[in-house]
Parts: sequence; structure tokens; C-alpha cells
Amino acid sequence: MRAAALFEAMGGMSDPSHAAESVGETRERLRSIFISDLHLGTQGCQARALLSFLRSNPSDNLYLVGDIIDGWQLRRRWYWPQEHNDVVQKILRRVRKGCRVIFVPGNHDEFVRHFVGHHFGGVEVVNEAIHTTADGKRLWVTHGDLYDGVIQYAKWLAYLGDTLYEFTLRLNRHLNSLRARLGLPYWSLSQYLKHRVKSAVNFISSFESAVAAEARKRGLDGVVCGHIHRAEMRMIDGTLYCNDGDWVESLTALVEHQDGRLEIVHWPDERLLAQDAKSAALAGKTAVVPS
Repeated sequence: MRAAALFEAMGGMSDPSHAAESVGETRERLRSIFISDLHLGTQGCQARALLSFLRSNPSDNLYLVGDIIDGWQLRRRWYWPQEHNDVVQKILRRVRKGCRVIFVPGNHDEFVRHFVGHHFGGVEVVNEAIHTTADGKRLWVTHGDLYDGVIQYAKWLAYLGDTLYEFTLRLNRHLNSLRARLGLPYWSLSQYLKHRVKSAVNFISSFESAVAAEARKRGLDGVVCGHIHRAEMRMIDGTLYCNDGDWVESLTALVEHQDGRLEIVHWPDERLLAQDAKSAALAGKTAVVPS
């Protein structure tokens, strides 16, 4: 319950990012933003990059499409640094500034499903939502875990997979620290494994088809989901499939412009930029200058 109370408890806290907002909010005001799989409460969450994205992109609507708080990891070990507080406070501040914030829980924050119909600091909690774009497209908004057979019928396997994923992320951090010292660019071990393992590729394809088919069955134009940490926007059998990705590795969001145009935004990761700069500097030092 500690994680469930975070939105409410921090409603009165000061926002350390407030001073930077007047400088950061210089972009076009978006109609809607869809983000998921933040995994607040884990070391893998890229909270600093997320704060940078939110400061730079004001919007009329903000959809939190599940796995915002990682209850699975928090039950094992409490991890909640100040930057994660800042993200929650930033979201609450958007509500106070007139942005509508809708929270659709996922499997990692499934405890929030007990509070469907309630508000936390003005954040609306719903099982699913229908979003109508400015140009009239009706989109079903769902995290997507209900269409994952492992989550529904072999949850122990999902817990095991989550533990292995966290281990891969930790290994990835050490590996890329070494690569940076060697002057090599960032490389994602977990993304490599996902793309190389045939069963993982087949699962992703089946998941995408399943959620698109459900949206079509409901008579809707498309679906917005998360869950599989793979940003994508394409047509599947005449239905628009949108996945907004994650804020652990890909750092992506789905945004709707004021005219209804949808776009996947890839936000730069300051860690990777720093590593690339360090790699370039090391490469410069070791480069052979032709005579």
C-alpha cells in the first residue's frame, strides 16, 4: 500500500522542477501524451530523462498506460530515490495546471486496480479508456497485460522473467561502463536478446495482433498500449496499433498533435549522450593522425 499512497501523499510537497518549467516548456503544446512502463521504484527507470521530456512537452491530456510504479520490485526491495518523487510530483503539477491525467494500471502496478473510479491528487484511475483524437479516430487505451498468456495463466513465469530482466539490466549497466572505457558506444543486451530469441519475436507479434483484433472487435479505429517495451505504430489488418514503448531503455512516448496527428517520440538519454561523448573523446586521443 506504500506505493499506492505515493500520488496522494506527495500532493502537498514542493516541486523542485518548478523553477525550470518556464525555460523548458517552449515546444508546441501537444493535445495528448501516452507513456507507459516507467517502472518507478526500480534502478532501471530513467527518471531524469522522463522529467526532461515532461518539462519540454506540455499537453492537454496525459495518459499513464500502465506499469508506472513497479509494485513487483518494491515488494522485494524498497527503492525510491528523489528523482522518482520528482516524477510523481511533476505529474501532479500537470493536473493542477489543467492537464487531464488518466492512469490505466498494468500488471506491475495491478494493486492500483483496486482504486478504479477514484482520484489520486486529481489523477483519474480507470481500467481502460477510449480516446478520440482531434481528427476523429477512436482509440482503445489499455496496458495490454490482459492479452499476455504468461501473465494470465503462468504468473510465476512472469515473475521469473521479471527477475531475469532486472538482472539483464544490471549486467547491461556494467557492460556499457566497460564499453565506455574502451571507447565503444552504448549497446543494449536485453534488446539484442529480444530480437534474437525466436520465441520472444513470436510473442511480440502475437501480442500486437491480439490487441489490434480486440480493438477491431470493439468497433474502434485503433489501440494504444504498452507492456512489451517496444515502441511501434502501424496498421494491422486495417486497425491502427500504437505501442508507446518504455522509460527503461527505449525512452519513447506516443504523442498526439493538435491536428490529431500521432507520432512516436524518441527522447535522448543523457547517460548515453555522455557515454558517446566520452567514447568520442577517447577515440580522438587514440586516433592516428596522418602525416
